[in-house]
Amino acid sequence: MEKVYKIIRFAGWPIACGVLFAMTFLQYKQLQQISLSEQSKNMEVLTSEANTSFANAISKASPSVVGITATRFDVESVERTSKDRLNLYLEEQDSLGSGVIVRSDGFILTNLHVVDNLFDLFETEVTLNDGRRISAKVVAWDKPNDLAVLHINMTDLTPIELGNSEKSKVGDIVFAIGYPRNIGQSVSQGIVSAITNNTDSTVSIIQTDAAINPGNSGGALIDASGRLIGINSSIFSESGKFEGIGFATPASVAIQSMEDLVKQAIDANSGYLGVLTGEALNAESSKLFFGIDNVRGILVESVDQGGAAEQSGIRPGDVITRVGGRKVVNAENIVLEVRNKKPGTTIMIQVYRNGQILDLPTTLGFGEARIIEPQNPN
Repeated sequence: MEKVYKIIRFAGWPIACGVLFAMTFLQYKQLQQISLSEQSKNMEVLTSEANTSFANAISKASPSVVGITATRFDVESVERTSKDRLNLYLEEQDSLGSGVIVRSDGFILTNLHVVDNLFDLFETEVTLNDGRRISAKVVAWDKPNDLAVLHINMTDLTPIELGNSEKSKVGDIVFAIGYPRNIGQSVSQGIVSAITNNTDSTVSIIQTDAAINPGNSGGALIDASGRLIGINSSIFSESGKFEGIGFATPASVAIQSMEDLVKQAIDANSGYLGVLTGEALNAESSKLFFGIDNVRGILVESVDQGGAAEQSGIRPGDVITRVGGRKVVNAENIVLEVRNKKPGTTIMIQVYRNGQILDLPTTLGFGEARIIEPQNPN
């Protein structure tokens, strides 16, 4: 008995240590499992939070969406002054809408009803997301699809990335970006709630429950990655207010229409340089202005901000000496040479400046465009 007691006493400490180690190890494994579980939960929360924020998609698309103010001229009243004469009295009012920059060379898509009026007297101004404002020229329109193409002479534009509207499905998350009710750029979220297809299975209209309010027309309908899938066009409402049913023209339809319209507009318009010129220099005026008597050409008095001349580097005080290889003798030389070219055509314009001759590649634009600098509130 005493021998057994000695054996137990001798082995007790190792056994106790082993039990203690086993308990410690089990507790460590339990704590490790708890820690891994907490990490997994935290990762799920982070992933969930990441999936529910679409800030990147919005920030990616928003610089491409612009506000549009169009001056409308509608008939306010009619007065008959004689048997065969009527006087029409026009009412002038602003129409607010949105548009989407689709090309870096200044082309903007919007709805025709945003800029249209009775006499096609388009007076349109575009406001960019960064606050810049500029007069825009309506260069073409597509009545069946309620689309219009505007052009602005401005650099540093951000064209929107195009998505594939043909792959849109009911239930896809979408966002409508525009300038509703003149409150600045705003975003609404929804889903694709229905899709109407043409007989050839292409998408003819996208229906969404993303809020499209007055002023959103012509703005962008984008997917969750910030890509354009539609141009917001109209709502279905008996009250005149948004009731959860909005419609957008698929981007595939709008872009194809725009490309066709731009081609037609280029064919139908002359190029635009955007300079105001002064007198043709002779020996006497050359000596007076520059101290030498051999400078010939037309003095540039001013250039339109944002116009083709300014973008190419032509400055007030320059002397245009050649246009497209033709020597400039008078202002008519410049006008004729430019009018014989199409918008988007690049010509070489030679100028004299500070004793140097500069050759400036110049891409002609559409019509006159004047930048209005944003006002700083004080």
